[in-house]
Amino acid sequence: MVMKKSKWRLSGTITLPLVGGTIAGMLATRSAKKKYRHLRMPKFAPPSWVFPVAWTSLYALMGVAKYQYDRSSQKRNGQIQANIAYGTQLGLNYLWSFLFFRWHMRGSALADSVLLFAAININTYYFYKKSNLAGSLMLPYIGWVTYAVGLNYALWDMNKGLEQR
Repeated sequence: MVMKKSKWRLSGTITLPLVGGTIAGMLATRSAKKKYRHLRMPKFAPPSWVFPVAWTSLYALMGVAKYQYDRSSQKRNGQIQANIAYGTQLGLNYLWSFLFFRWHMRGSALADSVLLFAAININTYYFYKKSNLAGSLMLPYIGWVTYAVGLNYALWDMNKGLEQR
């Protein structure tokens, strides 16, 4: 029975970021794909197919990290702070898609991505304090968002005149 409960918890912690990210992405990018293709792109921008593959993997990893954090037997202070940090980084993550794609506010999206980077690092710190595995599973997310901040900056800088269009 414990094993069955554990599988449901794992499924739930993976499903939350996956479904949330999918819904945010679908709603935010509905009519934005055409406009995105017309932006000036930096040389280091990946092909568009990379984004759904990367984000699906990252959402699954952060769900597994949350599961590992929640099930860790170590009792340490910071559970509330870790949950707030986790929720905050998820919220900032979902918001970014709307800022960048839906509302074409690339400067605001850049600010959001910097806050997202900070929130992920704080989240990872709390996860590491309780579970090395949970913290380690967040590292690819930090790496990708580091890259994404640079990409967001380049797109904002190269396309300033297209803001709000």
